[in-house]
Amino acid sequence: TPLAQELGNSSPEFNEFPPIVICAGAQLNFDHSATDPDGDQLVYEFCSPLDGGDNNTDQILLATCDGAAPAPACAPPYNTVSFRAPDFTPFTPLGSGGSAVRIDPRTGMITGVPELLGQFVVGVCVSEYRNGELLSRVSRDFQFNVANCDPQVVADVREDYVTPDQELAINSCGINTVQFENQSFLEQFIDQFVWEFNINGTIQTFNEWEPTVTFPGVGTYTGELRLNEGTDCGDTATILVNIFPDITADFSYEYDTCVAGPVHFTDLSVTGSCCMTKWDWSFGEGGRSNRQNPVYTYRTPGDLPVTLTVRDTNQCEESITKILPYYPVPALIVIAPSAFTGCTPAEIFFDNLSYPIDTTYDILWNFGDGGQSTDISPFHVYEDPGTFTVDVSIVSPIGCETDTIFNELITVLPSPEAGFSFTPEEPSNIQPTVSFTDESSGAVAWRWDFGTNFNSNLPSPTYTFPDTGRYEVVQLVTHPSGCQDTAVAIIDIFPEVRYFLPNAFTPNNDSKNDIYFGEGIMDGASNFRMTIWNRWGELVFESTDPNEGWNGRKLNTGRESPNGVYVVLVSYNEPRGQLVEIKGYATLIR
Repeated sequence: TPLAQELGNSSPEFNEFPPIVICAGAQLNFDHSATDPDGDQLVYEFCSPLDGGDNNTDQILLATCDGAAPAPACAPPYNTVSFRAPDFTPFTPLGSGGSAVRIDPRTGMITGVPELLGQFVVGVCVSEYRNGELLSRVSRDFQFNVANCDPQVVADVREDYVTPDQELAINSCGINTVQFENQSFLEQFIDQFVWEFNINGTIQTFNEWEPTVTFPGVGTYTGELRLNEGTDCGDTATILVNIFPDITADFSYEYDTCVAGPVHFTDLSVTGSCCMTKWDWSFGEGGRSNRQNPVYTYRTPGDLPVTLTVRDTNQCEESITKILPYYPVPALIVIAPSAFTGCTPAEIFFDNLSYPIDTTYDILWNFGDGGQSTDISPFHVYEDPGTFTVDVSIVSPIGCETDTIFNELITVLPSPEAGFSFTPEEPSNIQPTVSFTDESSGAVAWRWDFGTNFNSNLPSPTYTFPDTGRYEVVQLVTHPSGCQDTAVAIIDIFPEVRYFLPNAFTPNNDSKNDIYFGEGIMDGASNFRMTIWNRWGELVFESTDPNEGWNGRKLNTGRESPNGVYVVLVSYNEPRGQLVEIKGYATLIR
C-alpha cells in the first residue's frame, strides 16, 4: 500500500516450508506462521492460489507466457486457480467434509484431518496491519499431497508399572476380577485384536476391546494383547497380572469422653501377605502421624473424621474412615484478661484459652458485679470500683461439666470526672483571652493543653490565644487512685471584622472632614465594594478599596455634587466567607 511505501515497511516472512506429504485420516498440525521484522499484527486466511503456466511444452512456446515454464516470469495480472465448488473452494481446498482443514487467523496454524487422497493446491494470504491500518498482503501457493500412509500401531494397556522385561504389570489386591483398559495407539488403524491369558496352563481368549477377566485366585498370570496379527501393521503387548491377598484397614480408639486428654489409636488392620509397611493417619483437624499406634491430643471438638491408610509388602493399600465423637470439657480452664487492674468504667476482654471448646458448648461467665455473658471470649465493662471474683462454667454438648472460680481476679479503681466551662463563649481576635473554670470532681491534679504547645497545671487557668482559628483544648485530671479522665472542647477564636460608616462630611477643602470613608478592623476581609448614589439613583462613587473615600465629586473626578443626603451601600466577605452588607447615609455639607 502507499502507506507501507511511505513507512519503508518490511514484509512478513514465512517460518516453515509445507510438508511434502500428509497422511489421510491422520491429524494435520502444520505451523504456517510468519515473522514480521517490524512487529506488525498478522492475520492469516486461505485465499485463491494463482494459476501457473500453460501446459504447452512446445520447445518454441515453452518459455513464453503461453508455455509451461515462462522465463522470465510473466507480468501480472495473473489468473487464479478454478475450484470445483461447492465441495472445493479457495477456503476449503482439501474438501468441505466434517474434518475440513482450517487455518487459525491469529496463529497461522493449519489443522484438520484430510480424508481424500490426491494433490490439492492451497493458497495462504497474510495481511499486515499497523495501528489498525492495512500495510500489505503477502500470499503463498503450495501443494498438499495427501497419501495413504502405513501407520505402525502400538499395543498398550493401562498398567501399574513396567517390568525390566517390558511386561505391563497390573496389580489387583483381594479382587480376582480385573477390568483391562486398552490404551493402544492409532485405534483407527486397528482392524483385529485379541487378548490371551494363561490361566493355570489353559489359554483363554477374549475378543472385547476392554475385556473383564476373572482369575482363579492369588497368583501371577501372563497374557498378551495382539493387534493386526499377521500383518506388517501389528504389535503385541506382554501382560503380567498379579492377584495379591486382600488387605483390610481397621482401627480402634480409646479416650476419656468427659475430660480433654490424649486419644489412643490402635491399628487393627490385617493383610494376607507378609506384613504392613506403612501407616498414614489423618486425625480430622489437620494433624497426621505415620506411627502404627499413635497418641493424639485434639484442640477442636466435634464429630471428627479419622482416616487410616495402610500399605503392605505387595504395595496394596486400603483406607478406612471412622467418626470420632469428641466433646470433652477442658481439663483446665485458662483465661487471659486484657488487664487485671483498671479504672472506672473499666472495659476488659476475657480471652478464653481453654480447649477443646466451640460454639456448641454452653459457657457462662459471672464477672462478680452481677454481670454475665455466654460468649466464649467476652468483653465486660465494670462501672463501679472494687475487687471482683470471676467464675467460668463450661458444659459440653454431651453433658460434661467443669467450673473454675478466679478469686479477686479484677481490681477496678475509682476515676475522676473531668469537666470545665469557659468565657467568653465566643472569643475573637478582638477578645482572644479566655478564662477556663474547672468543673471536674474527684481530681487532685490538673493538666491543660491549649493546642498551641502551651500547658498549664492550674485548676482554672486563663489563656490568650495567639491567632484566630479553632483550638482543641484538653483538660486531663487525676484521681488520688492514679486514674485519669479527660474533657475536650473546641475553642473557636473567630476572625471578627468591624466596619463603621459616618453620616456626614464637608468637602470644602479645609482639610477637615473633606473625604467620606468608613473605618474599622478589616483584616482578612475580601471582595470589598462601596457604592454611593444620589437621590435620582445615579452612581456618584464606587470603590473596592476600603481605604479609598469619596471627595464629593462624581466618581471623584467629575463635577461637584450638591448638598444633600446620599445612599451608601457597602458589602464584603468576612475571613470565613460570610457575606456582610451595610446600608448607610452620607450627608454632604459644603
